[in-house]
Amino acid sequence: METGNQQEKSSMFRELVQPFIDLGKTSRPLLGLNISYVIEGLVYFGFVGLLGIFFNEFIKLDDIDAGRMVGFQTAGITIAMLFLGATVDWIGLRKALLISLVFMFFGRMVLTMSPSLGSTGLWGGAHIVSMLGILGIMIGYGIYQPAAYAGVKMLTNSRTSAMGYAMLYALMNLGGFLPGLISPPVRKSYGIDGVFWVYTVLTVIGIAVVAIFITKKAYDDAVAKAKEDEPVKNEEPVKEEEQPEMTVIEKMKFYLKNFPLKDARFMFFIFILIPVQTLFAHNWLTLPQYTSRAFEGFVGDNFEFFVNLNPILIFILTPMVAAFTATKDTYKMMIIGTFVMASPTFILALGPNMGTLMAYLVIMTIGEAIWQPRFLQWVADIAPKGMTGIYMGIGQFPWFLTKVVTAIYSGWFLMNYCPADTPPAQMNTETMWFIYGLIAMISPVALLLSAKWMKKGFKTAA
Repeated sequence: METGNQQEKSSMFRELVQPFIDLGKTSRPLLGLNISYVIEGLVYFGFVGLLGIFFNEFIKLDDIDAGRMVGFQTAGITIAMLFLGATVDWIGLRKALLISLVFMFFGRMVLTMSPSLGSTGLWGGAHIVSMLGILGIMIGYGIYQPAAYAGVKMLTNSRTSAMGYAMLYALMNLGGFLPGLISPPVRKSYGIDGVFWVYTVLTVIGIAVVAIFITKKAYDDAVAKAKEDEPVKNEEPVKEEEQPEMTVIEKMKFYLKNFPLKDARFMFFIFILIPVQTLFAHNWLTLPQYTSRAFEGFVGDNFEFFVNLNPILIFILTPMVAAFTATKDTYKMMIIGTFVMASPTFILALGPNMGTLMAYLVIMTIGEAIWQPRFLQWVADIAPKGMTGIYMGIGQFPWFLTKVVTAIYSGWFLMNYCPADTPPAQMNTETMWFIYGLIAMISPVALLLSAKWMKKGFKTAA
């Protein structure tokens, strides 16, 4: 019996460690992609966290207009992915990443310099210049993120892809956590514009990382190496140009024939995730007000700490969860993950206290760690050869709708169930979170009920 237990523990340990070992044996281009993604995550979240205050203090906009500028960037990036996600399919990974980072560099530089390039105030010269800077960031990021996830598909195989997507998602969240350590000392010494200049310089470092690590030869060698141990070889390794044998007209015909909007199962899959994705939006639309208004004492006084626990928890948990589930069916993990993420919302319906809050944050994060990287893997896997970028771009579009739709009703719920300047005992946050739980549960229930239809005749990996 003891020998059996030891063997079982040894097997579990191998199951946990092996995906990390497999990923560790992958290529220099994948390492460069991961380093680039950490830097870009840091810079992106660093800018977004200070952008509203920047427009208040430097461009002299009021809170409403400053908020609109933040929304202009975040929503604009999602729309840009819809139109520019195919860039990597057309010009290859290295060129797409370099072009995107150059756009972001100039966009961030123009945004940082904008207060000195015109008069302040709404529609003043500084405001217009700052919007041009944001436009550059939108274009760059619209190319960058689909290219990054397409790169994981190109540089991994069936043994390493799940961990590859999980690591990229975890590294994005690590980047989202790092500005909290870097920004305060720089801001106190040099102001917000000083912080922005630091982030702009980091963008240049990101360009250098891509240029050094993802050379054409290194990329071609890495793709071949990633595929050589593939158990099932369905195709020859993809070269830097995804479809070099096609003319422009042939590419256009291919795209129109295989355009993802024509795929009913794909469209159902990405849009049915909107209900559970509303919980992401509530991280900044509801949780800050909820923790600062409904709690007294330590939680209420330190609500920023609890609101920002999710990114660092994701960074820690995502690779471990991926290691345990790497060989499991992706669609099944989507059902389980969305259910685990949605269900703890009902814990908050028990009332505001430290225990329910921490249980919600931890369990919700575990659910997110299970399904979100697998969603990205699923979209990449079902994309036809040479169309990974456009599938990834369109796969992000429901996230844009989630941010818009959730913002429409979240304020009403706060005003009615968690109003400001009201004693916590007179609030009704329990009903608010119960309703939010019902909304989020639509996703796992729908995925479960549609499993047979989704899997029957569905596209497999190219």
